[in-house]
Amino acid sequence: MSVKLKHIKEQVIVITGATSGIGLSTARMAAGQGAKLVLAARADDALAHLAEELGTLGAEVVTVTADVGNADDVARIGDAAIERFGRIDTWINNAGISIFGRLEDVSPEDHHRLFQTNFWGVVNGSLEAVKRMKLRGGGALINLGSELSDHAIPLQGMYAASKHAVKGFTDSLRMELEKEGAPMSVTLIKPTGIDTMFAVHAKNYMDKEPKLPAPVYAPEIVADAILYAAQHPKRDVFVGGASKFNATGARLLPRVFDKYLQATMFKNQKLDIDTDPSRRDALHKPDYTRELRERQGSPHDVIEHSEYTAAALRSKYIATALLGGGALLTAFALTRRRTR
Repeated sequence: MSVKLKHIKEQVIVITGATSGIGLSTARMAAGQGAKLVLAARADDALAHLAEELGTLGAEVVTVTADVGNADDVARIGDAAIERFGRIDTWINNAGISIFGRLEDVSPEDHHRLFQTNFWGVVNGSLEAVKRMKLRGGGALINLGSELSDHAIPLQGMYAASKHAVKGFTDSLRMELEKEGAPMSVTLIKPTGIDTMFAVHAKNYMDKEPKLPAPVYAPEIVADAILYAAQHPKRDVFVGGASKFNATGARLLPRVFDKYLQATMFKNQKLDIDTDPSRRDALHKPDYTRELRERQGSPHDVIEHSEYTAAALRSKYIATALLGGGALLTAFALTRRRTR
């Protein structure tokens, strides 16, 4: 992956799912570093307000109201970038949604809608990015996977399936582009639990309100990893030591890890609050009342810095191994403590 990538201040960056959570944090961070931005989301009012906010920082911003599950909408994102800036240097496929509940309880319509956003949204965005970028100097394609790209959990089964699919698609596309010598870096970002609007935006079939299990990290850690990968070719980036720990545990001890998740995840993904029958979600349409918020406010203490991720991105192999091992042990201890 010897692709030469530009500094953020020299880049035109496309971000999908830009009005909430990781996408919003990334947009604000990139604007602060001088990038030109093409921001896409379903919530048109939120996009307009975000463009105004970032414009006050001196950022050049184009917005596109789009549903990433619709290939025509995604093509309009590419059109807008080329018409305004003449190129795209980094394309970030961030838009995503989840469903909490047993697979048997979820309607087929909801299963399909989740996959349309999480998987086909990445496919649509990636193919549009490749078409627009590889003949105009190349750049970075960054797809948001999850630690659940490498293992599954109960009560978010279709979300885990979609992230497995994103990993398979991203890895295949990377190999094809490398084979033809395309000047593109393809990165899969795999965060652990992040304090975003993830749980409140999700469709919920449980009798209790959903939550992410501890440990939970700050969205700025993911945004920093994304923008690092936009400047330095990386294959995969685990965000949070817990992400690396869980992926490694599932790979080395799959059946033991299954049993551990069975014993913990049915309880640890529920708040002690009954689900309101009138509860809103963002599966089929945006929840305008909860846009332009990076964080929900986790019931757990939020980890504001990941030594593991910082080391994995920037340090030499020995330092990465040492700090990574410490982060994994810390993540394991936190998880065990929360479980008890």
